[in-house]
Amino acid sequence: MSQDTLESDGDCAQDVADFSWDDYLEETEAVAVPHHAFKHVDQGLQTGLTPGMKLEVCVRSEADGPYWVAAIITTCGQLLLLRYEGYQDDRRADFWCDIMTADLHPLGWSRQHGKTMRPPEGVREKHPEWEALLEKALAEECSVPASLLEMPQRGRDPVELLTAGCYVELQDSVEPGLAWAAEVEENVGGRLKLRLLGTEGLPDTPATLWLFYLHPRLHPPGWAKEQGCTLRPPSELLALRTEEEWEEVRQRISDLPQDEALTAEFAKDQPAIADHCFKEGMKLEAFDPAAPISIRPATVTKVFDEKYFLVTMDDLCGMEESEGAGRAFLCHRDSPGIFPAQWSLKNGLPLSPPPGFQGSDFDWADYLKQCEAEAAPQHCFSNEQCEHSFKEAMKLEAVNPLSPENIHVATVMRVKGQYIWLSLEGLKQPMPELIVHVDSLDIFPVSWCETNGYPLVYPIKPSVEKERKIAVVQPEKQTPPKSSSPDAVKQQLASQSETGGQGNGKYCCPKIYFNHRCFSGPYLNKGRISELPQFIGPGNCVLVLKEVLTLLINSAYKPSRVLRELQLDQESRWQGHGETLKAKYKGKSYRATVEIVRTADRVADFCRKTCIKLECCPNLFGPRMVLEHCSENCSVLTKTKYTYYCGKKKSKRVGRPPGGHTNLDAGVKRRGRRRKRRKQLFVHKKRRSSASVDNTPAGSPQGSGEEEDLDEDDSLSEDTGSEMQDDLQDDSEQSVGKSQPATPSPSPPPTPRPSRRRRKPRSPSFSDDENHPPSPKTSKVEPPQKLCLDTSPLEWSVSDVVRFIRTTDCAPLARIFLDQEIDGQALLLLNLPTVQECMDLKLGPAIKLCHHIERVKLAFYQQFAT
Repeated sequence: MSQDTLESDGDCAQDVADFSWDDYLEETEAVAVPHHAFKHVDQGLQTGLTPGMKLEVCVRSEADGPYWVAAIITTCGQLLLLRYEGYQDDRRADFWCDIMTADLHPLGWSRQHGKTMRPPEGVREKHPEWEALLEKALAEECSVPASLLEMPQRGRDPVELLTAGCYVELQDSVEPGLAWAAEVEENVGGRLKLRLLGTEGLPDTPATLWLFYLHPRLHPPGWAKEQGCTLRPPSELLALRTEEEWEEVRQRISDLPQDEALTAEFAKDQPAIADHCFKEGMKLEAFDPAAPISIRPATVTKVFDEKYFLVTMDDLCGMEESEGAGRAFLCHRDSPGIFPAQWSLKNGLPLSPPPGFQGSDFDWADYLKQCEAEAAPQHCFSNEQCEHSFKEAMKLEAVNPLSPENIHVATVMRVKGQYIWLSLEGLKQPMPELIVHVDSLDIFPVSWCETNGYPLVYPIKPSVEKERKIAVVQPEKQTPPKSSSPDAVKQQLASQSETGGQGNGKYCCPKIYFNHRCFSGPYLNKGRISELPQFIGPGNCVLVLKEVLTLLINSAYKPSRVLRELQLDQESRWQGHGETLKAKYKGKSYRATVEIVRTADRVADFCRKTCIKLECCPNLFGPRMVLEHCSENCSVLTKTKYTYYCGKKKSKRVGRPPGGHTNLDAGVKRRGRRRKRRKQLFVHKKRRSSASVDNTPAGSPQGSGEEEDLDEDDSLSEDTGSEMQDDLQDDSEQSVGKSQPATPSPSPPPTPRPSRRRRKPRSPSFSDDENHPPSPKTSKVEPPQKLCLDTSPLEWSVSDVVRFIRTTDCAPLARIFLDQEIDGQALLLLNLPTVQECMDLKLGPAIKLCHHIERVKLAFYQQFAT
């Protein structure tokens, strides 16, 4: 397949009017590969400063400006959260500083330069003998490297060091002893467009190539001279200039200045290359890195040294075809794409015979005998296996190796060990699946192109035009539609870069941790929170925080309720970025515009205030990881007591949204009232056979609390539960049918025969003695043997509720109350729909449990509701 064909394939992105990864994933019912699966992307955003490192910082609160030791608590781009030595776990004195402007130095700097070292007043009060504390801190080997605090590397991640116009040296793809220099023309999130020196003014092919900055072929200027390599341009470029012209270029390369920051970055974390034991002539299986579409027999054609050897794809035709230009490639022992003979057969994969092979079936034994060669033994290959997160049908973004300037939407079609098979979307002509290693530098998480301002080749016919029933009224401010043409995307992202669209230090969000041990509040399900990934990010602030909020919405008891809490108010509080978030509940879709901060310095405060808005622990999610004990001591809080003492609601009733919302439809509210009456009828019908409806207390939470919850939910939805309404109506009729006739007449019910089943004359009055019918006198007032409570349910703790449930015939359900942290106040707010949904109970057990809850409510009204 020619590059011209593939370039025209890339134009298919213009056919899509509005591509959104969120919509695409929803319509295809697929999930994205987790961001943490792409280690190279995460590594490119690290400045080298990690939590736990220590440095010396100027104490501004002291008049003479002494220095003191501080530890890094967390990083956020070029911002550091520091804590003075001596505060231990006390976070009250933590402070943020900008690494580009703050007076920061490595440990030992003050003594070397004769500066005064003295702690702030708070540390002196805690540690009168602070000199010993200082000596202990200076003796620790956890100092920030001096190079990270010096210009030009200070506060910059590796991607930012490789700016357009700088130079690198490129090791040859076939001869390890050869190298040439290249200029960085473009840096897209660490993916470099390189132009080989001496090809200025020539077309991009073959003068340019795309490589990620961590590629093993890339080195800093001066590397070739240091390693004794020969400077020679690639063989395909030799004919473009005379030898004298190339010699001039070679002299330019030798005169390139060495960049210490680049040299230090390239030398950092370089994996050691292990010695190999391959010999010339050995046979193996491999796929061509330039066109990784099939596994074929290959041969070790040359051994350079104990580190490198050359592998050539077998071709029995003996012809040098144009499409086989990349048939030979340099390898070392741990190189991806080389396998022992029979590997395909053992893994159930097809092995393509070499071109020119005669015969219908390929057999390794016959082939080795025909070639008079031996297969490379198993021990020559790396057996290292690591866990990864790639699964079939997951989505990601991937480079087209036959047209490296194009990045496509891709789907994982197959997973075998450390390799995945990818299908690229957006190709007008079909292309075989690509074979890619899970640690490949040419695959990226979803939205990577959008974050870095690079056009993505979209699917030709995405199924995102399907109609949805959307019930939420959008705020007046509408986001402009995304343009899909590559030029328009570049222009749009360029304008974003002026206002903070690029993922540089200021707009780079740190890792956002989900601390599932913290208190989850009344809206979020603690069990679902514990199933979330440990963290999201780092990356662009808007994208990371949007992903975090989406996960939180999906972890709620009622996602639409949390979406309502997060909805953008009329006044812009953050002056941030408006994002449309979605929620699904009861088969309906909801939308709301949520404002998300764009800059890294606001991330921590945004997370904390969002937690307070959701009435959960302020540390439930944010850039700070809670290991064991939360600083807010939230472990002692329960679902309702935290809301009562610390929450922002004036009313004790759970479910009423704070503040008014003007974007509600009046017709929607009327439907909410009809649903409310239908639910209340379900409760009262059960009481009519033994107690008058007029005796139901008017101010009961069964009416008031449920009413507020329904009004809130219906205000967000057009009709969020038609199925639930039908179920409730059926349940009501069924329950009434089992009980006495639903009339308020005080006439006594018939006495049951002893031979009949006991449940036949059962009255739904929720009394303790359910085997005997009520007498005519008591039927007007209350059930016989009413439940007597020693204390008010409003004061019950979680353990008190669990203790009560265990005394009923629903004792096996007590564990659910313990896990959901349901105390007395929450118990009084439970109703049948909530019990069925949040506890995942079938109708029968749910009704039985609600009977006991109604007993508690009735006793509460009669004993304590004065």
